[in-house]
Amino acid sequence: QVQLVESGGGLVQAGGSLRLSCAASGYSRASGRTFSNDAMGWFRQAPGKEREFVAAIRWSIGGTRYADSLKGRFTISRDNAKNTVYLQMNSLKPEDTAVYYCAAGDLIATTKEHYTYWGQGTQVTVSS
Repeated sequence: QVQLVESGGGLVQAGGSLRLSCAASGYSRASGRTFSNDAMGWFRQAPGKEREFVAAIRWSIGGTRYADSLKGRFTISRDNAKNTVYLQMNSLKPEDTAVYYCAAGDLIATTKEHYTYWGQGTQVTVSS
C-alpha cells in the first residue's frame, strides 16, 4: 500500500551535483501535531558496507538532521503538497558512490531500525 519511489540517481563526475527525489504514496504523513509518520530519511549503502544515515526531515516542522560528515554538502528538503522529499547533493566525491534509499518513520532517527517503510533505492556513482 505504501510506496516510496526514489529517482534522480545517475553518473556524475567528482565535484558535480545531483538532486534525488522520493515520492511517497499511500502514506498518511503527519500534517500537524503528532508523534507518528513525521519523519523522512535518506540512507546510503556502498558495496561491502553498512547502510548509513545521510539526512532526515520532519513533515510537520521541517526540522532537519544530517550526518556530521555530510553537513554542508548535502541538503534535505520537502514539498508537503507533493508528498515528496529531496536530497540535494553538491561537491560530490567518489566516496559518495552508493545506493541511496528513502525511508519513512515516525520521528527523526539516525538508525535504520527506526524507519518503517523503504524505497528500492537509486544508484549514485561519482567518478574521479
